[in-house]
Amino acid sequence: MNMMQMDEFKLTVPSKPEYVGVIRLTLAAIASRVGFDIEKIEDMKVAVAEACTNAIIHGCHCEHGKNFNIDFVSTEEKLTILVYDDGEGCYLDNIEEPDLTKPKEGGLGIFIIKSLMDDVEIKSEKGKGMMIKMIKYLGDEA
Repeated sequence: MNMMQMDEFKLTVPSKPEYVGVIRLTLAAIASRVGFDIEKIEDMKVAVAEACTNAIIHGCHCEHGKNFNIDFVSTEEKLTILVYDDGEGCYLDNIEEPDLTKPKEGGLGIFIIKSLMDDVEIKSEKGKGMMIKMIKYLGDEA
């Protein structure tokens, strides 16, 4: 019986924008090890940067001493990335789809994440933080 290889990395990150680059580099190293090509790695880096920025701004409100978390779970077929915080959370029904005919600054993060990743799941509960789960599959089947 061949068990699927699974590796998991967990990071607790200070709520500071300057650490998003560290996360992007970590992701690139893990995704490269799994076997993703540079194009998919770049897509994942953009999506993860958006999710981290959401956690810093909306979850932690850029407060000193607050942290958010990121988990990377890799298998032979996919990379799953979870970005989560213990901030105030939100009602997901209040997140509007952007009107791309009338672009404005901000409000595109979730849209960008969904367009770059193969599967995206968002969970949030008022007062209990937010979690964005992103999956990118290895290969062309997704």
